Amino acid sequence: MAGLSLGLEFLPRVIESAHVVVDGATGWPGLSIVFVYSFLIAFALPGPSEIVLATPLDLGIPLWVHFALIMGVSATGKTLGSLFAFRLGQEAKQAGPIVRRLRRSRFDIVAWSERRTVTLAQRYGYGGLALALCVPFFPDTLSIYAFAVLEENQTKFAVATFIGSLGRLVVTMGLLGGAAAIA
Repeated sequence: MAGLSLGLEFLPRVIESAHVVVDGATGWPGLSIVFVYSFLIAFALPGPSEIVLATPLDLGIPLWVHFALIMGVSATGKTLGSLFAFRLGQEAKQAGPIVRRLRRSRFDIVAWSERRTVTLAQRYGYGGLALALCVPFFPDTLSIYAFAVLEENQTKFAVATFIGSLGRLVVTMGLLGGAAAIA
C-alpha cells in the first residue's frame, strides 16, 4: 500500500493544474479544453466534472447557447472517456490477478463499488448508471469503472454515460440557478 500512495502523490497537483487550465480556457479553442478535461475526468482525474460550467469561453453567443455548447461538448468528452474506461474494465475482467490484488488490498474498493453498482444495476439497469452520474459534485470515476467491469453492452453504456453526464450538468445548473435566485 505504501508504494501505491507514493505513486499518487502528484495527483493533487495534476488536479489543480487541470482546474487552472479549464478556468483559463477562452474562445472557441477553449471547447477543446472542455472536451479533453471531460474525457480525462471519466477515467483518470478524480474530481468534479461540473467545473466546466465555469469556463469563461466568451464566444459572443447567447448565454443559453454558451452553456448548451459546453454541456454538449463535456458530455461527449465524458462519454468517450467512459468508453475508454469501459474498454479498460473489460480487459480488467480478463486480468484476474488485478481484481484479486484489489480485493486483497487494505480497502476493498472492488467489493464496495460492486455492492453499490450491482444494487443500481439490478434495480435500474443502465438507467441506474445514468442516475448515479446525475449526482452533482460526487466523483463518478468509480461508478464508471464498476459498471464497466460488470456490464457488457458498450452502446447502452455509452448512452447511459452521455445522459448521466448531461443530466449532471443540467442538475448543477438548476442548483446554481436556484442558489442565485435565493441570493
